[in-house]
Amino acid sequence: MVEATSCGGVVIFRGKILLLYKNYKRKYEGWVLPKGTVEEGEEFPETAIREVKEESGSDARIVKYVGKSRYTFNTSQNTVQKEVHWYLMMADSYYSKPQTEEYFADSGFYKYHEAYHLLKFSNEKQILEKAYSEYLELKKKNLWGNRKYS
Repeated sequence: MVEATSCGGVVIFRGKILLLYKNYKRKYEGWVLPKGTVEEGEEFPETAIREVKEESGSDARIVKYVGKSRYTFNTSQNTVQKEVHWYLMMADSYYSKPQTEEYFADSGFYKYHEAYHLLKFSNEKQILEKAYSEYLELKKKNLWGNRKYS
């Protein structure tokens, strides 16, 4: 068993959520949230910002930490137990360009109900629910976008 830590973001711009469509040799296909592995010497928030930028081209800043998810998958050599730390993030525009080197074929911003149904993995749907609920709370208190987060 190998353990790995990743960080990712639920990136929102004007109420819409950033998703990426991955297509790896037709074995792995589906819509996902941007996330990636923590590099040596990197703090979790730095990883989340870097991975969002690398995978989607989107500039985003962290609003708040929203939790972690865990899952296990098998490779030809090992079983990998992955822990992902998630952040609610705010993009500065609708711009996105999928990172083709990582097999991302498409990207875009989607309304909540669209994003929820498009997401491939249930653990990412749960994180989306939590992050979007935090987003709505901040909006209701007029705190979204003015850098005065609770």
